[in-house]
Amino acid sequence: MTARHGRRRRARPGADRAAIAAVYGLTEGHRPAIAAAALLTLAASALGLAQPLFAKQVVDAHTGDGAFWPPLLLLGAVFAAEAVTGAVGRFLLERTGEGVVRQLRLSLVGRLLRLEMREYGRLRNGDLVARVTSDTVLLREVVSQALVDLVTGALAAVGALALMAWIDPLLLLLVAVTVAVAATVVGSLLKRIRAASERMQHAVGSVAADLERALGALPMVRVHRAEEREAGRIGDRVDEACTYGIRTAKYAAVMSSAVELAVQGSFLIVLVIGGLRVGQGQSLGDLVAFLLYASYLVLPLSAVFRAVGLIQRGMGAHARVAQALELPVEPACPTPAGTPPSMPATAQDDTDTAPALVLDDVHFTYPSGTPVLRGVSFAVPRRGQVALVGASGAGKSTIFALVARFYEPDSGTLYFDGRPAAELSREACRERIAVVDQNTHVVSGTLHDNITYGVPDAPDDEVGRVVRLTRLQGVVDRMPDGLHGPVGEHGATLSGGERQRVALARALLTRPSLLLLDEPTSHLDAVNEAALTAALQDIGRQCAVLVIAHRLSTVQHADRIVVLTDGRVTAQGRHHELLATSTLYRDLAVAQTLARRAEDSAGAAAAGAPDGPDGAPPGHGAWRTHSIR
Repeated sequence: MTARHGRRRRARPGADRAAIAAVYGLTEGHRPAIAAAALLTLAASALGLAQPLFAKQVVDAHTGDGAFWPPLLLLGAVFAAEAVTGAVGRFLLERTGEGVVRQLRLSLVGRLLRLEMREYGRLRNGDLVARVTSDTVLLREVVSQALVDLVTGALAAVGALALMAWIDPLLLLLVAVTVAVAATVVGSLLKRIRAASERMQHAVGSVAADLERALGALPMVRVHRAEEREAGRIGDRVDEACTYGIRTAKYAAVMSSAVELAVQGSFLIVLVIGGLRVGQGQSLGDLVAFLLYASYLVLPLSAVFRAVGLIQRGMGAHARVAQALELPVEPACPTPAGTPPSMPATAQDDTDTAPALVLDDVHFTYPSGTPVLRGVSFAVPRRGQVALVGASGAGKSTIFALVARFYEPDSGTLYFDGRPAAELSREACRERIAVVDQNTHVVSGTLHDNITYGVPDAPDDEVGRVVRLTRLQGVVDRMPDGLHGPVGEHGATLSGGERQRVALARALLTRPSLLLLDEPTSHLDAVNEAALTAALQDIGRQCAVLVIAHRLSTVQHADRIVVLTDGRVTAQGRHHELLATSTLYRDLAVAQTLARRAEDSAGAAAAGAPDGPDGAPPGHGAWRTHSIR
């Protein structure tokens, strides 16, 4: 352990240089503006360095009974020129810093939206958001201030020291000793500032992640009366960030005080010893100039020390941003392939008649190491409805994730319209499909924004078509602004069933060749469920429909049912065929039928209505026809 830590300490100087080089790399495309700002800052420093010389002339002219008005006016002009030049240079730096942050944030956003799906399961969304927001703000300060201040401050300090050496080398030696003491103190604090800053940035990211976690599940938090517990959890992260922020401030305060004491001590030493030497015949103008340079040295030295400290603090933010920029993303181009895999018979037909989707001996295991799919094979024709059924964990949702190209199979092949997925980009595959999953996603905006999310320029008649098809007209009529009424954050103004119908409308508007539905009727009442079931039959005549279904009302009308058990296809066929041939399907059907009858009986008893024949509520004869006895 000690040896390993020792290696880390020895490697840190190289790591620091690499990090500074990486931060410098962020300025690419902005270096002309930074160079111009640096030149203006140096010009302002040069004008500042000239002022003590003019002040010396004013004092010498006054003590020597000369005309001191010309050098005094010139001193005022130089002072004004320094102020204007410095302000323009600082504005250029701030504008450049904003440009760098804009470019960096756009890069981060573009990458985070294209990460491999497994990365979202490993990382926390709130922490990723913090890297785009708070971490980039700290890097802006590094780019817009620290890098230029480090260079210009060092050059200005060197210039001031050179002029001080020209005026009085002995006094400069005394100043150098006090500055060296301050530099030693600052050097001992830099690593501590960096470490504390890194931990503070991580803690801030944890605050954002925990807050996003709580707000994303706020109804659950409220129902379980967990507000205090969640507030305590987030409070612990806030306290951690505060602790490391105070620690960073403490080190920075000690560093700042060391610099100020060194400068003030130097000034006092110069004032005392220089005053004694003036009494011995040294020029008063030389002492005034030296004192002005000693006081002027405060600004560049403070800028250098502040820049070094800021760079150390920025290294933590840079490490987090760089880590995010290196996360793996989905490839933009088709996966290179040598010889395309041979297609099964079901996928070798002409393009116009080839199945919309074929899974051929597909195996898949999540990063956790648990196999999910074990040689799954089935086909979805270009028209009609195929239903996936099976117990929870059988692999149904995983098949959807593979079809959407969120993951790639470990072995086996997926075919879209007869073409292997490896020959197609993810974009080309996703152009063919639309997905409505269990978590119905409704984003902040209007109802129209959500329905047209996949086709922003959809004509009004197409929007009206899907609104009618999904029975959303009542929702449109209820909203004060109709289709352009806001739905709230995550669709807060809509019920669960309405959010599901919005997701369905959004999917249907794209007119996909393959529609993936994950239990589309789970949040619908009986009337809307029957209407949607009929609509799906119509949709199945226009495109392929692959549906994960648990309700018999959805499954029994499917053209083909695929039964999954522990990641394997154990049976395929129509509803009446599987009732006779598949024990698992029959068990699932019986269990669901009994559960539905119990719900219906409870509803009838609560309403005080008499039971129909065989104990079923009135009006459920159709359901009884398909029940398993």
